[in-house]
Amino acid sequence: MYRYCKVLFLTAFMMFLSGIAFAQAARQDVVKPVIANQDLIIQVEEVTETAMFYPVDIDGARIEVLVVKAPDGTIRTAFNTCQVCYGSGRGFYKQQGTLLVCQNCGNRFRMSQVGIRSGGCNPVPILAENKMVSDTTITISQDFLKEARNLFARWRRS
Repeated sequence: MYRYCKVLFLTAFMMFLSGIAFAQAARQDVVKPVIANQDLIIQVEEVTETAMFYPVDIDGARIEVLVVKAPDGTIRTAFNTCQVCYGSGRGFYKQQGTLLVCQNCGNRFRMSQVGIRSGGCNPVPILAENKMVSDTTITISQDFLKEARNLFARWRRS
């Protein structure tokens, strides 16, 4: 009887841990609702260490903006596409733990690299001059988003 209870307890405990891992994995890829043909306005209060992805439909082309709070507390923004792999259609990122992973080449990036490193296999940064930041919002203009459309021409997020 003791052995049966021990096995039952261990099985239930493992299922509980699996549920936690699944819930954490599910939170790792937060995609906000699509906005269309307008400026992207991000509320600063909703930005956390979990990367959030903001899809924007610009004249029928879907692009995506990645927003995350870096370990130093700064908010980082980038296009959710790899500067090298974007032409593959799979050069987008998913969060795994504290890293972003390119779904094409597998390169991994710390949150502290997002939005500041350009060149190579990094997320395409959205620099300070390309956004307006206030205490409550980050605004990325529709015109700037239109300029990035070619980066997403073959993009297919899955």
